[in-house]
Amino acid sequence: MPLKIAKYCAVPGCGRTQSLHNLPSDSDIRNAWLKFIFKDVPAHVAKTFSVCSLHFTADSFVNKAQVDAGFAERLRLKSCALPSILDPTGMAQQSYKAPTKQDVACQTDTQKCTSQGTQLSCGTLGLNIRSKGTETGVWCKSIGVSTTSSGETFTPLAPLPWTSAPLKDSRPRKRARLELEGEECASFEVFDQQDTTAVTTATESSQRQCMSTREDSKYIVFENCLLQLFDTCPLCSRRCDVRARRKGTFVAVDQLCPHCHYFRQWKSQPVVGSTPLGNLQLSAAIYFTGGSFFQLEKIFNTMHVKTITHRTFRKHASMYLEPAIIYTWKKEQEELLQQLSQGDKVILGGDMRADSPGHSAKYGSYTVMDLKSNIILDIQLVQSNEVAGSYHMEKEGLKRSLEFLEAHGVRLECIVTDRHPQIQHLLRECKITQFYDVWHLEKGLSKKLEHIGRDKDCQVVKKWQRSIKNHVYWTAASSKTAEERVAKWTSMVNHIQDIHVHDDPAYPQCAHEIRASKDRRKWFQQGTKALNTVQKLLANRRILKDVKKLSPHFQTSSLQAFHSVILRFAPKTVVYPYHGMLCRLYLAGMHFNENSNRPGKPTYKPLFPKAKKGEYSTRAIKSQATYRYVKNLMTFLFEKVITDPLHMEDIHKIKVPETLTSI
Repeated sequence: MPLKIAKYCAVPGCGRTQSLHNLPSDSDIRNAWLKFIFKDVPAHVAKTFSVCSLHFTADSFVNKAQVDAGFAERLRLKSCALPSILDPTGMAQQSYKAPTKQDVACQTDTQKCTSQGTQLSCGTLGLNIRSKGTETGVWCKSIGVSTTSSGETFTPLAPLPWTSAPLKDSRPRKRARLELEGEECASFEVFDQQDTTAVTTATESSQRQCMSTREDSKYIVFENCLLQLFDTCPLCSRRCDVRARRKGTFVAVDQLCPHCHYFRQWKSQPVVGSTPLGNLQLSAAIYFTGGSFFQLEKIFNTMHVKTITHRTFRKHASMYLEPAIIYTWKKEQEELLQQLSQGDKVILGGDMRADSPGHSAKYGSYTVMDLKSNIILDIQLVQSNEVAGSYHMEKEGLKRSLEFLEAHGVRLECIVTDRHPQIQHLLRECKITQFYDVWHLEKGLSKKLEHIGRDKDCQVVKKWQRSIKNHVYWTAASSKTAEERVAKWTSMVNHIQDIHVHDDPAYPQCAHEIRASKDRRKWFQQGTKALNTVQKLLANRRILKDVKKLSPHFQTSSLQAFHSVILRFAPKTVVYPYHGMLCRLYLAGMHFNENSNRPGKPTYKPLFPKAKKGEYSTRAIKSQATYRYVKNLMTFLFEKVITDPLHMEDIHKIKVPETLTSI
């Protein structure tokens, strides 16, 4: 089957074939094109001339941004565009234009390549010697007939085996020095200093190949070892001109033999649209696992491993990664809420996390959880300038979550929260039953008891501090009504005095066995400062009001654990844009939902957290966390998001508030 002869650029000294545009039909513009091609336009010219896109400025094209972003493959020229760039790459003076050939040993299409004269030392162009330690051999075979840019037919030499046997009358020599462009200590050329994603236009077959090879294993390859593969010609075994270009982790090597004119191009990774697959996979792996780009960049720079720039990472995030995260979270959330709307009423747990301590937080993320299944239902991100201040972010976050759940038909039995006054007022207006988390009440009491125990007249309080804390949890867990909770709580005042019979009929006597005590010093004595201070604290009107609403069934400890998971994806010391912060919250939610109910072994280990100040706690030993959501995001990214820009609609629906510095 004969090969199709490609068209070349008509500009003298160019000869390129990529994105060619023929002469326009308009006479004035046509004459301007001819003056650009010929200094002196001849009397008789051909009807069609082709000019490549490199001779036009960026504003000459209709879809330049879409091609750079990977959503289009071919540039479309404006009707009034004129060529103005004579020699865009500085290669017009090259003496040889390589023929276009296809080699069966290379899976990518060949590109136009020219040879450039260099100053070489004596004997550099001599026969090459391969190392005796090399035991592999490569055979290359050329097919068809190639045509040069001048129209001459070129027939390649007969295929020869590339063996490892050394040639006589020659010695090992150095590889030819490659052109440096943009980097001082590297032999690879950088395509663009801005590190954009455009490299080349991929065909449909190459896209399918990228889909099938995205899970291939990757290796760290040294530059010298890589370029040794292209040092000699596989046909004539003589030295070749090698040109390597780099784009992030992507490397393309052009090999041209100046003797037999053999040419091939090798690419280190497939290309999806106009984006190297390895660059996009690296960005996705960093983002989806909650990693830090700057930490990875430090590691790569220490090892001298070439990587993408932060600008490329942010471009990948905004164009591909964040739409994939938002779409996946919304889809899983819709399925979960649909199941809950068809079931029984839900017991919710709600709490807010601020991105920094105090009242100067920029973001506040309010999370609601189904306490029965231990699953995150909704996450609302509120920026402080959306409300009157950071103090009001918690109320706004809960209000949005309740409206969202109501719109999806989820019915609430009650909600367990902290003791925030605005939350109490909002739930009272919405007529929703509210319970308080026991830990929040116990934490406040513990701080006050610790402060009382520092007084030299109240040293006995230190001995009872842990018992009073445990009594809070026992009161909430063992009581069925609000009156019973209050009766059990106030019985603590009599119990610390060694009085175990009480006047309240809801709890007339202590549940423990009554024993006679021999040591009276461990009990509180009537009329002492310690008893009066503790009694005033435990019988406080606000404390009694809060004890009535202590949660008897579920607590928000799982929400506190989820807040710890958020720190892995969005540390408080790092500033994120609105979409970036929201996507990291969604990633934390997907990770928590996948691993919150994983099975645990019947063993426990003691922990000594700093907050407990010497006291210990126990934790069940669970199996290792899984990361199926990362694999699902990767699959969805490369199969759907890249090929279908419609997934950007979900991210466009999110209303982004104005920056804090806006007037």
